[in-house]
Amino acid sequence: MDTLDEIALTGLTVFGRHGVYDHERENGQEFTIDLRLSMSLAQAAASDDVADTVHYGELAEKVAAVVAGEPVDLIETLASRIADVALEDRRVQHTTVTVHKPHAPIALTFSDVAVTVRRSRRAAEPEDITA
Repeated sequence: MDTLDEIALTGLTVFGRHGVYDHERENGQEFTIDLRLSMSLAQAAASDDVADTVHYGELAEKVAAVVAGEPVDLIETLASRIADVALEDRRVQHTTVTVHKPHAPIALTFSDVAVTVRRSRRAAEPEDITA
């Protein structure tokens, strides 16, 4: 197996309407997403072709659509949905997603609230092998 390299997309800021309180859904707020993908980048490095890697611009658009899309109560749920999007590309073996909610409704001074999920492709999933 090739070694796993990493693609990182950090600081993607998107307006969404997630939260358990009505005012969070009505008013919305900005969420910041950090995303890491573990996969082999050897083929992309050798070919110098974007088709041989995850197109991070297209991935950013997909992630933004999730954040701007259907509201959820918990950022844990949001992070899990984003991880599912990252793992849609079968070349991605592992992903780490952090959702930051810096404007969370906490009546104390704080700089950020964040949830991080780590997901891996299940070993039982068949590889895309052509005979």
